[in-house]
Amino acid sequence: MGAKEAELINFLKKRAGLASYAEIIEAGFSKDILKTSLNSARIHKVDRGLYGLSDGSTLSNPDLVAASIKVPKGVVCLLSALAFHEATIEIPRCVDISIPRGTHANRIKYPPVRFYRFSPKTWKDGIEEREIEGHKIRVYNLAKTIADCFKFRNKIGIDVARDALKVAITEKGIKPKEIMHYAKVCRIDNIIKPILEAML
Repeated sequence: MGAKEAELINFLKKRAGLASYAEIIEAGFSKDILKTSLNSARIHKVDRGLYGLSDGSTLSNPDLVAASIKVPKGVVCLLSALAFHEATIEIPRCVDISIPRGTHANRIKYPPVRFYRFSPKTWKDGIEEREIEGHKIRVYNLAKTIADCFKFRNKIGIDVARDALKVAITEKGIKPKEIMHYAKVCRIDNIIKPILEAML
């Protein structure tokens, strides 16, 4: 293994085994080094524009990171955001990603992604930037996620939304007024208000 290839392997290790093509090139590695590492099977192509170490990733949440790399303007939402905030026992089957209405969604082979199109106002409200082993991801805060879950209750289930609301208030310290703020943004305050009142 050449010195430059060893550097590339090291770079990927520091990123917990996963990086985009753009990140690799920006870090100063040439297409030739990338090709050499692919041919030697030390790294592999995970999906279009996404590369990983052949001996696997050490990421705690590789699907969220991969989806965030593949859809840089997307925001982790709904069940995936609930799972990220540890406010549900449900296991997401795919990564839920919100994009602004009218935005084109690229086809993604890995990870499985379900796109939700939000109106511009609902899409930009409540975004947090978080880090998973050196990778930045954009995810809605828990209060906004609860409001979104009630808005999409027919897709994810009203019981999931109710349980998450209970966890948010009793275990995660989210204030009812925060949830009501986002409920108004999502225009579902009339649905959440009586449930909240019954809970308090």
